[in-house]
Amino acid sequence: MIDDLYSARILTLAANLPHSGRLAAPEGTGERVAKLCGSKATVDVVLDADGRIADFAQDVKACALGQAAAGVVGEVVIGATTEELQSARDAMLAMLKSGGEGPEGRFEGLRALKQVADYPARHASTMVAIEATLDAVNQALTARTSLAGAA
Repeated sequence: MIDDLYSARILTLAANLPHSGRLAAPEGTGERVAKLCGSKATVDVVLDADGRIADFAQDVKACALGQAAAGVVGEVVIGATTEELQSARDAMLAMLKSGGEGPEGRFEGLRALKQVADYPARHASTMVAIEATLDAVNQALTARTSLAGAA
């Protein structure tokens, strides 16, 4: 059972964390912590003129499952829209909690974590990277709106 959870694919994703680190001048930063296990993701983003992710960095200190999810996010996040992130987050939650198929499109690689559905104690750690990314994008968009309103 544990071998299914920590498959070679999961361990490979966990070992290769794209865009690791922090950005010098992010427009938005998001942080999420899984309270049960302490897995943590801090994400910095810079958006382009259309609100898509133009630059991204992540500092992830998580279990192999959290690292694997962050690995998938890091591989495909450049160019993502808020809508794509929200859809992926919602599909991940449905996959983990109610038998959904998982994200489609850009974030389809997160389906590699489908077996985590059988381990509710691991759900939060699997979600920290995508939720922190969505928080960072929302913070950047809010800051832009505030600046535009002040001008």
